[in-house]
Amino acid sequence: MKDLSEIRAEINRVDRELVALFCRRMDCAKAVGEYKKENGVPVLNLDREKEILDRVEEEGGEYGIYTRLMYQNIMELSRALQHKIIGTGKELREKLANATHTLERQDVLVGYQGIEGANSHEASQILFPHAQLRHYKRFDDVFAAVDSGEVRYGVLPVENSTAGSVSAVYDLILKHRFYIVGALDMAIDHCLASLRQSEPEDIEIVRSHPQALSQCATTIERMGWESIPSANTAVAARDVAKEKRLNVAAICSRKAAETYGLKLLDSHIQDDRYNTTRFIVISKELCLTENANKISLCLTLPHVEGALYSLLCRFHSLGLNLTKIESRPIPGKDFEYLFYLDFAGSLQSESVIDLLCQLSEELPEFSFLGNYSE
Repeated sequence: MKDLSEIRAEINRVDRELVALFCRRMDCAKAVGEYKKENGVPVLNLDREKEILDRVEEEGGEYGIYTRLMYQNIMELSRALQHKIIGTGKELREKLANATHTLERQDVLVGYQGIEGANSHEASQILFPHAQLRHYKRFDDVFAAVDSGEVRYGVLPVENSTAGSVSAVYDLILKHRFYIVGALDMAIDHCLASLRQSEPEDIEIVRSHPQALSQCATTIERMGWESIPSANTAVAARDVAKEKRLNVAAICSRKAAETYGLKLLDSHIQDDRYNTTRFIVISKELCLTENANKISLCLTLPHVEGALYSLLCRFHSLGLNLTKIESRPIPGKDFEYLFYLDFAGSLQSESVIDLLCQLSEELPEFSFLGNYSE
């Protein structure tokens, strides 16, 4: 049996041969790219790729599946090279070039879901301290207001560190494809608030938004409270003040309790003391702010084996960290999905722009949703 040093020496020899062969293959890919540019041939050819993958898997014998995975990566790199040669993504590049770079924060109308004292109201005040704020009853009302031009921006919650994604908002993002031009991670401190005559032992029923109820689920179960959902936390506080029942409390913010004249029975009842909600700012106009560090996309994938894996490999090859993936089934299509992606990155990187342009050419439902600061 060979010792480890001999095996490693042989690996080094094989690696040198593989690198030389890989470079020859990429030279061929470059020649193909130049031909496609000259003759107006699309870069992506799924039938050709499947033919190669099936062949190398069979030729790989015992290591067939590993051979297939290796070649999937090689073809992703070959395509990236060909896209660069052809200069794909002209429409997206033009859109990026024409974007504004300053988010208006004064004398601008901003919409949010809820009423005064809601967490979305507080987030809007933090993001736009000198703007006029308008409240709307539902999330889709905020999107409608942005769409019609009634407000310039909309502020919406998309994710909580305890309760997870706000699915209704992601559905609306995927439906409207508005740009995301800003974001805020805001610490959420849920209070238990009731009438001034109430005491903690009086409480039997709590009102709040379903997300807030979820974020306080352990406490609610331990106390044996009945939970009743409200449109949002501030509405819960307002309704408790109107009901005037000693045994009913709202789970809301301190500000909401103060706004509606309620007494704080407990200042911290969320299950996670690091409870945080992520809010986004939506707009119909693309704004690429300075020091942007997060990019959001919407896309579909070919309904073929390994499509999602191949996509993830492309991000991995550039060292890009995906921070969010949401999927929704496409109506009328069997097991085909629309994906929402967040990743840490900036358009200051030419390789990131190249990747986005490649995806915009290959994926028919691709939408660039924004590069913004969080």
